[in-house]
Amino acid sequence: MGSKFLLHGLLIFGALVMVFPFIWTVLSSLKDMSQIFIIPPKWIPDPFVWNNFRSSLEAMPFAQAYFNSFYITMIIVVATLFTASMAAYAFAKIKFKGANLLFILFLATMMIPKQVTMIPLYLVMDWLGWLDTHLTLIVPGALFNAFAVFLLRQFVLGIPKELEEAAVMDGAGYFRIYWSVILPLIRPALAAIGIFTFMGAWNNFIDPLIYLNSPTNFTVPLLLNQFKGLYTADWSLMMAGTVISIVPVLIVYVIAQKQIIEGIAITGVKG
Repeated sequence: MGSKFLLHGLLIFGALVMVFPFIWTVLSSLKDMSQIFIIPPKWIPDPFVWNNFRSSLEAMPFAQAYFNSFYITMIIVVATLFTASMAAYAFAKIKFKGANLLFILFLATMMIPKQVTMIPLYLVMDWLGWLDTHLTLIVPGALFNAFAVFLLRQFVLGIPKELEEAAVMDGAGYFRIYWSVILPLIRPALAAIGIFTFMGAWNNFIDPLIYLNSPTNFTVPLLLNQFKGLYTADWSLMMAGTVISIVPVLIVYVIAQKQIIEGIAITGVKG
């Protein structure tokens, strides 16, 4: 009983530590600049500056940035689910020469730090003429997700081959088997990958910072960075903008809370 009480106490403490930055952000978004960094800290805003949210929306083109982030994120999510599930089916069920070696090389890309590929990828995008366009965010994000392929492959491996054989006897080809047999059976994994991909694409900051220059092309995370000037930063408006920017992620979490928890659990699935 005592050990269980201690464990719950540690978990509650850990949860409070993890949620503290979010609470500080929300409270700071309701303060003026004079209240944010005072010592000792003043946790409860006095007064509540609700106008920070309106000023933040008026100071920057948030509507355009929201649209950019939303459509980029949705394209990446849909394309990732399609390409990763097709690759997972090919690696798991279609026998071809060099399949295992190719899959190992594909997984090896997960061990390469992003910083190593920044300059080569930038040069490729420059050669393609895609700099300062959303293609620099959509194409790499949609086509190269080794983790998604690995996780989905593990699920596909668990599908009985008798189902495929029955489909073949009915005259189904590879794509029909993939579409009618494989996809319906891996929906839990697809939901988890879709949610993780959405959160990663929506919160992506470093890639837009590297490739985008025009304010009309900015995404929400990159737009928030514009509140930081050369010598100072308007922290009140930045915190208000940050709270606005995380609303879609919170909505996704509330709606898909069960799938997120299941997705974290199934990342340890064995094939």
